[in-house]
Parts: sequence; structure tokens; C-alpha cells
Amino acid sequence: MITQTLIKEFQNKVGRENVFTDKADLLTYSYDAAVLEPVIPALALRPSDSEALGQVVRLCNENRLPLTVRGAGTNLSGGTIPISEGVVVLTNALNKILEINEADMYAVVQPGVVTAELAAAAEAKGLFYPPDPGSQAVSTLGGNVAENAGGLRGLKYGVTRDYVMGIQFFDVNGDIVKTGSRTVKCATGYNLTGLMVGSEGTLGVFNEITLKLIPLPAAQKAMVAVFDKMENASETVAAIIASRIVPATLEFMDNFTIRAVEDYSKVGLPTDAAALLLIEMDGHPAQVEEDADRVELLCHKMGATSVRVAKDASERDSVWAARRSALSALAKLKPTLVLEDATVPRSKIPDMVQAMQDIAKQYDLSIGTFGHAGDGNLHPTILTDRRDKEEWKRVESAIEAIFDKALGLGGTLSGEHGTGIAKSCFLEKETTAATIVYSKRVKEALDPNNILNPGKIIG
Repeated sequence: MITQTLIKEFQNKVGRENVFTDKADLLTYSYDAAVLEPVIPALALRPSDSEALGQVVRLCNENRLPLTVRGAGTNLSGGTIPISEGVVVLTNALNKILEINEADMYAVVQPGVVTAELAAAAEAKGLFYPPDPGSQAVSTLGGNVAENAGGLRGLKYGVTRDYVMGIQFFDVNGDIVKTGSRTVKCATGYNLTGLMVGSEGTLGVFNEITLKLIPLPAAQKAMVAVFDKMENASETVAAIIASRIVPATLEFMDNFTIRAVEDYSKVGLPTDAAALLLIEMDGHPAQVEEDADRVELLCHKMGATSVRVAKDASERDSVWAARRSALSALAKLKPTLVLEDATVPRSKIPDMVQAMQDIAKQYDLSIGTFGHAGDGNLHPTILTDRRDKEEWKRVESAIEAIFDKALGLGGTLSGEHGTGIAKSCFLEKETTAATIVYSKRVKEALDPNNILNPGKIIG
């Protein structure tokens, strides 16, 4: 229970202006981007330095207060939906890039740094931070690490976990735990860094994150391949990968999504196309040219009706801006949008694309499919109105069918959105009962009072 005495103690730690108790303020922190019921917390706190953050964690544990850390709240699995009697800890005041080391190519950041701001700061020094979730303009690095966020460049460059060199985080007692290092190699102790990435705030509270940077690619070339048959586009994805070509990005959009995006962004996408592939090569100029030529030939061989190569950086950027707007474009069409995260082995993309069409027909739903086809990660997006109870039941059945199909093809429940609340009930389908028990034992050992984002991942 949160008493006035405890509120005053929090005010002493973080400042009166950083303690929020008004219901109107708290409503802002009651939901994330998942289609789940909001929960208004009892209190929100915004620490502005590491010392205050650690003291907040300690006080919450001592008083058995559920604690949910929140960055920008863009996650799509319910990971930042709080507990009604709990505390939300905001990281937006912990937003400093503490170091960009050009010689050793790493950055040290606080958890509230916006992803795109680090990418821009690194680029200004000729360095590259590749992870690029669709929400990168607003999402924070603490949230990216907590959810193991991916993005368009995951095919070639991997996801967030591939760039986390080390983390400093607070345990439930408010003590600092240090994992990893600033060296290329580190084999000291348990791999606690790996344990914390994707833990969704259930095992500790991030204080500082050390991230690997790499050299900025010297050249880039982007193209749009147009197909009049969806199966030709999906089979082209598999063919490109089978040809041992690894583009920086290899994105898929079906006709439903193409029309929505073009109506939204007006960049000249062919609205009569059954599907598009948006492809980009990067790296050494000669290699980029060679790979781009091979991909263009392969697209034509696989049935592309046309392949348009971006003539300059401006055209390239407009195409990628349009692709990043897909979610916003689709969201305009119906009151409720459910963005899913079906991920399968890359060779199974044609099967998964076909399954999306079959599921849409079976459950009589509008489903737009787009996503990072090159790494097997599709985003079937269901457009509906949650107020229509009968249709919502069909939506829930369709979601389960999507998960079952992905798992049946050897895939996973989540490629980049995390487990949170939305997928926790399906977790045993992908793993085993013993996996859940093992995970719960880890959680109980590290968080015996179950204050750290309770109810997420393993319930």
C-alpha cells in the first residue's frame, strides 16, 4: 500500500516534481501499443540520476510495491502495462549518451536514450548502430534491450542482443550489478548480459548499457521489385537467401498494405501490384553493385514484372520512409489494429504468406501482411473493431491460428515484439513445461518478492 509517508519519501529521492499521483497523469502510463486493457498504476516516478533510480528500486522492494519500468511505451506485447497497486518508473529523464568511443567502437548510454538519436550521433562520427525497430524515432534503448528489438536490418546485421556488450543494472535491493565489458571478447562469469536482454524488466532495472558500434557502410543501393503474384514475391525471398546473397534489408508488402501505404505517403508505389519486395544492399561499393545486379536478375527470373532501382539517396529514403509508415497507414483504416509477429525459418516464408491469406479467408478478416521477410519475420496486421464482440472472437481465433502455423513451420511466437502479457499463455507451446518451471525458479531467486514487472513472460 502506498501511504503519504511513502510518497514523501519518494519525493525526497526523486524530487517532488518527479512524483505523479494525479489520475489524469497516471492514465498516460496505463497502456502500451498492444491491444490489451489498460491498467492505471498507483504512482509514477521519474528519477533523473542513477542514485535516485537505485533508491526507488530499493524502496519498492522494501514496501513490496510492483515496479514496471517504462520508456516510450511503444512495445507490442503488453510489457509495460503496470499493476493497479504498483509503481511505474519512467526513464525519459535518464536520456544521456555517456560516451561514444571511436577507437574501440562502442557507446555507453542511459536507458532513456531514443534509438534514432544514438544512431545519428554514431553516424556523425562515421560509425553505425544497425538495430532499427519501426518505432526507432521514439523508442528508447532500454526498451529495445528489454524486448530484444529487431528491425528492418535484422537480416544482415542481427537484432539488439547482437550489439549489447554489457549492462549495469539494479537488482531488487537497489545494488548495482555489472555484466559484460567494453572489450570485443569477454568470458568472465555467467553470461548475465544474455540473461537480461529480452527479460522485459522482470529481472532487474537497467542503469547503463554498453552497445557495440560498427563502421558505417561505404555504399548503398535500394530497389523495389514488383510482382503480380504474391507467391512469386515470397518465393523470390527464399531464392535470394538460397543464392547466398545477404541484403541489408529484404522487406515484403502485400497488396492490401501497398494500397494503404501509398494512400498515406504518396511516394508512387504501384497499387495494382500483388506484392512488393523492398531490397537494399550495402557495404563496399563494388560488392554492392555486384549483389544488386544479381538480385535484380533473380527478381526478374522469379517473375517480377519490374524492378525499379532508386536513382539517388533521396528516392531511396522516401521508399524506406514509406515502408516504415506501414503500421500508421494501416491503423487509419479501422478502429482497432492488431500487429502480430509471426516468424518462421526463411525458407518457409512462401508457406507463411499463403497461410496468412488462408487464415484471413477462414475467419473473414482483413489482414494486411508486411515485414522483414528476409529474416523470416512477417507482421500480419489484423484490422478490426474490438467493440464488435463477434468479430473480436474471430480475431482471437485467427491469432491463435497464426501462432500455431508459425510453430508448425518450425518458427517462433515472437521475432522481435517480446512475450509480455499477450503471448505468455502460448509460451509452453513453443517450449516445454519444464522450461516454464526453470524460468520461474530463476525469477523467484532473483526477485523473491515478485516486484519486478510481475505477470510478464511467465505469468
